[in-house]
Amino acid sequence: MSRDLTPGTGVRRGQLRVYLGSAPGVGKTYRMLDEAHRRLDRGADVVVGFIECHGRRHTENLLQGLELVPRLTRGYRGTDFQEMDLDAILARRPQVALVDELAHTNIPGGRHAKRWQDVEELLAAGIDVITTVNVQHLESLNDVVQKITGIPQRETVPDEVVRRADQIELVDMAPQALRRRMAHGNVYKAEKVDAALSNYFRVGNLTALREVALLWVAGRVDEGLRDYRATHNIDRVWETRERVVVALTGGPEGETIIRRAARIADRTAGGELLAVHVTRSDGLAGASPGALAEQRQLVETLGGSYHVVVGDDIPSSLLAFARAHDATQLVLGTSRRGRLNRFLTGPGNGQTIVDLSEDIDVHMVTHEFTGRGRLPTLGRRHSRRRTVAGYAAGLVLPVLLTMVLSQLTGTLNLTTEALIFQLGVVAVALLGGATSALLASLVASLLLNYYFIPPVHTFTIGEPNNVIALVVFAVVALTVSTVVDHATRLTARAARATAEAETLSTLAGSVLRGADAVPALLDKTRTAFGMDSVALLDRASGEALARSDADGDTPAADRVVTEVPVGTDTLLVLAGRRLPAADQRVLAAFTAHVAAALERDRLATVAAEIEPIKAADRMRTALLAAVSHDLRTPLAAAMAAVGSLRSPEVEFAPEDQAELLDMADESLVKLTRLVDNLLDMSRLQAGALTLHLEPTGLDDVLRGAVDSLARPDAAVQPLDLDTVPAVLADPPLLERVLANVITNALRYNAPGAPVLVAASHHQDRVEIRVIDRGPGIRPEDRDRVFVPFQRLGDTDNTTGVGLGLALSRGLAEAMGGSLDVEDTPGGGTTMLLTLPAAATFPAETVPADPVPTDGGETE
Repeated sequence: MSRDLTPGTGVRRGQLRVYLGSAPGVGKTYRMLDEAHRRLDRGADVVVGFIECHGRRHTENLLQGLELVPRLTRGYRGTDFQEMDLDAILARRPQVALVDELAHTNIPGGRHAKRWQDVEELLAAGIDVITTVNVQHLESLNDVVQKITGIPQRETVPDEVVRRADQIELVDMAPQALRRRMAHGNVYKAEKVDAALSNYFRVGNLTALREVALLWVAGRVDEGLRDYRATHNIDRVWETRERVVVALTGGPEGETIIRRAARIADRTAGGELLAVHVTRSDGLAGASPGALAEQRQLVETLGGSYHVVVGDDIPSSLLAFARAHDATQLVLGTSRRGRLNRFLTGPGNGQTIVDLSEDIDVHMVTHEFTGRGRLPTLGRRHSRRRTVAGYAAGLVLPVLLTMVLSQLTGTLNLTTEALIFQLGVVAVALLGGATSALLASLVASLLLNYYFIPPVHTFTIGEPNNVIALVVFAVVALTVSTVVDHATRLTARAARATAEAETLSTLAGSVLRGADAVPALLDKTRTAFGMDSVALLDRASGEALARSDADGDTPAADRVVTEVPVGTDTLLVLAGRRLPAADQRVLAAFTAHVAAALERDRLATVAAEIEPIKAADRMRTALLAAVSHDLRTPLAAAMAAVGSLRSPEVEFAPEDQAELLDMADESLVKLTRLVDNLLDMSRLQAGALTLHLEPTGLDDVLRGAVDSLARPDAAVQPLDLDTVPAVLADPPLLERVLANVITNALRYNAPGAPVLVAASHHQDRVEIRVIDRGPGIRPEDRDRVFVPFQRLGDTDNTTGVGLGLALSRGLAEAMGGSLDVEDTPGGGTTMLLTLPAAATFPAETVPADPVPTDGGETE
């Protein structure tokens, strides 16, 4: 494989090889070291940039004989950490560098925040890199893995970084085999094995992760195959994966054939369903936009994708779409035309598609509407095949009519015979248009004169009336054929306009439903016009702002680039077939949609930039209004108490002095808590809150939270806190959350009733409930209690500015948990605090230091 030059350097870019693991412990690092020894034996200059063996002796043995680049020690928050020395590797300039754990987050202070960025710099310098990554660290699969395992992955790598790799090798292992490896102590230390096997490394989790990894790699292999076929101009379908295309006409049979196609696609793992509607210019069956919209929704519900293609020749357009998407099967509904319709107009699109399908399997699905269609519609745009057929019919049909009428000589008069010939001319006009009807009229006139106008078998006309009859016949035949042809053209134009309207309607609907309008528009433009690629370029720099590519089947000699201005700064560039004038009109409408989408994105960006400013203004206004009284009240009380004690004019008894000191102390505690809440809320909203997550016991945290209330009368009763595992949390912040929630419960609790604090363990989460017997909270107000500066209409500012619950929810979510409201059975409010259980997290996802270290195989 040839390597590209790194832009601006003239240095050939290094090659990237990625060992992708379906789960931790499958042997990625082992395989990487094994490959390093093979290259070393072939004479390559190989160094180890960074390897984590996690105490696995088989992996450590493979390090023997390999050159290790010394690691760089970097301090962070009083602790020293070892990182890869990027500059040392660049100075050493080996042929191959081994870099483990591609998704790792670097210790702050280095040149790059992520290790994959270090790898990019090594590749740009011409150094080949071999690296490892687990499938759960791919950015696009992060939420999928969290749904499967219930554990969020804090370190991710963009999919595009891995997709650009020259080689991707999946390191796979059966779930049962991986669990045996863990049980034998070959993955984690003995004290961590039981927790890992019963949680993250369950058979179901490992099986699901294995399937996710296989499908992701299969998609990458499919992309490589498409690139290869496009490079080598291979047009034939390679049946490497089942792709089922279902053709939709907008008729009532659509739902039946969509479901049938979905069942065919579901028979094989990874099967794809693609629905396509060819907007036609012949007006047949009158596609219903409403029916197409419903069918589109059904396709998307079944996991398929919907496409619209503009084409005059339906079979050719449909097959071109199927081949462009490497379809293996094509599903059609049987014709709704009746027998008379098929007799008059031929076999139809279905039979034509079957004849031209070659290596694509075609399924003709029967339905209840088969044979119930309408008679042929007058006025179609004639293809070259029908034009030729019209000329042939113009020559042959009058001859056949002459042969039939000759057998009936003496039975019919001249008028009847002329009308029969007239009917034949009209039939030819329907088939081939005015020109073929003119030919049929000329042949019919000659035959009528020669065989049926006396004297017969000569071109001489004996009676003047017969001359008039023959002239009238010719004029009527030409007039009728001209009218029929004109109606054909008008109907074709109307049908074309309808097709364009359907396309634009579908386009508008798809864009309105999409979150990212410009890429959706480019994709719809490419599929609608059958182009190889569509790109939106910046005029000044020529940089592609967005693009949509496909496996184009347009020969290089016929490929045309069409440029359409979009506003003053951008350009829409289409590469593929030459667009006719009619398609240019539709393209102008598409371009207008693109311009509108760009303007909408610009306005959305401006609005997004303004919204934080507006929110900050609202917050500032609310803050000033809320704290104006709350800051003065405890300050005034504390100053009054201290001033009274310092006054030389009054001598207080010891019990009065103690009361004044208690007043000052209580006021200062309120003031301190208010200021702390304000500072924490500002840091939380600014994203500057620093977390130190560690296993935290609930007993000690609750005790500290109650002590911080400075209320000797606080009745708080813990229940079953010693029966649940420690939670993964920041202890001071968790203490703050519990203190705020308990303070709120004490404020509204029934007199004499204690506030209960209970805990329970559910899989990988610990639920903490703070229960009071107060008046409760209405369902419609449950979200409002977590809004800053909100006291549900209570105008008593002596109880605080309303930050406690808002701050508590923010801190809980920052620690990976949640805070919600429930009803207390029998009356009251229960605050439900949910946090991750530290004991259920595998070693890879529990950070042992303030910096997340869950990338790759990190302990």
